Amino acid sequence: METVNTLGLTDQSVYPDDSVLKGLLGRSFQAYRALIELFDRNEMHCEWRYYMDGKAWLCKVQKKKRTIVWMSAWKGFMQATMYIAAKHEDDIYALPIHDDTKERIRSTKKVGKSQPCIFEIRNQKVLKDFDTVMQFKLRAK
Repeated sequence: METVNTLGLTDQSVYPDDSVLKGLLGRSFQAYRALIELFDRNEMHCEWRYYMDGKAWLCKVQKKKRTIVWMSAWKGFMQATMYIAAKHEDDIYALPIHDDTKERIRSTKKVGKSQPCIFEIRNQKVLKDFDTVMQFKLRAK
């Protein structure tokens, strides 16, 4: 039986503060907070905004004016996505990340000329690979 994940934060009138996110994310809320601390340590800024095209709240994470990560909240987990330019795609697979992470990235359909690197933040174990890819994205031009 296939599990269907439910996108959260679809009510435009409900801002995704910590109490709303805690209710939606459940046990993965602590991993989300660790992710926010990671962004803070890297002097990145998070901004939640309701997007009409997707009819949901998304969080844009920026370093200065450059967008590094997009996040969406789902029932039980946070999804964090980085888009890597095609010219850097081979470099992703050379990073010291788990083989299953590389395979997940490799099997994700490209968006235009970018390779999405999608991470489901359910616990803090995934943050090591996430941070490695994020540091690469911060360095890549």
